[in-house]
Amino acid sequence: MSDHRYYIVTDEAGALRAMDQLSEIFEDDGYPIATMEVDEDQGLWEASIYIIGQPDDRFRAKVEACLKAEFGDGELKIETFGDVDWITKSLEGLKPVRAGRFLVHGAHDRDAVRVNDLAIELEAGQAFGTGHHGTTAGCLEMIERVMRAAPGGPGAVDPVLDLGTGSGVLAIAAAMLGPVRVLATDIDPVATRVAKINVGHNRLATRIDCVTAPGFHSTAFSGSGPFRLIIANILARPLMRMAPDIKRHLAPGGSVILSGILASQRWQVLAAYNGQDLHHRMTLWRNGWVTIHLQ
Repeated sequence: MSDHRYYIVTDEAGALRAMDQLSEIFEDDGYPIATMEVDEDQGLWEASIYIIGQPDDRFRAKVEACLKAEFGDGELKIETFGDVDWITKSLEGLKPVRAGRFLVHGAHDRDAVRVNDLAIELEAGQAFGTGHHGTTAGCLEMIERVMRAAPGGPGAVDPVLDLGTGSGVLAIAAAMLGPVRVLATDIDPVATRVAKINVGHNRLATRIDCVTAPGFHSTAFSGSGPFRLIIANILARPLMRMAPDIKRHLAPGGSVILSGILASQRWQVLAAYNGQDLHHRMTLWRNGWVTIHLQ
């Protein structure tokens, strides 16, 4: 097997536009899409779509067609990873990330933890959500703000749902802030397994339940809810589709934190949730992405 990615090199604004276009076509199929800065001095960014398996000319042509209108004849490049676990490899060199009081770090950066930090230690693994992306960092900041501002304090925001948990970092953050029970779900069993490892590593297994749940029909939701706080860091279109289900599983007066949303998609997402009688309370902006609090 030769896992690989297709990517273009552009500026930051171009990378965000490419992310938006790739998400429109490929997000429902579960392909990871990402942007990253590769040369700060020249302002160069990459927008990538990651594929498991051998390169396929037909798939490449589909990616090229997706980007052609915006980027014309700009070169679509390919990088293959062979048998390398590219996610683990990408995490090896990441520096600790601060978001509010949270510090997300690997085992090799334990010496970066300060006295008052809420330190979340993650193992490199096959799941997204390390705190380095603007959506995850924005969620961490918003979780802290919402839980600390809750009447009765963070412990009153119980139970919590982390929908699309990935690495489990957001579920861990919520459990660190107060004595709450957290249901952490993902459609991907690999993500659920990685989340369980990270939850155990941070000594929170008694309060966080990691479950593979393909949809809201899973009994995990009805058995643990309704929820005082629902966190969903996914992508804009799935979030809009899930608005009725999220509202149905939310306790009266509860809060919703949404991310994975490009700034250009903010009003569409807000409209979908306003239609469910959930109203905007706050937006955090990070690197072209937004995190939204509704209630």
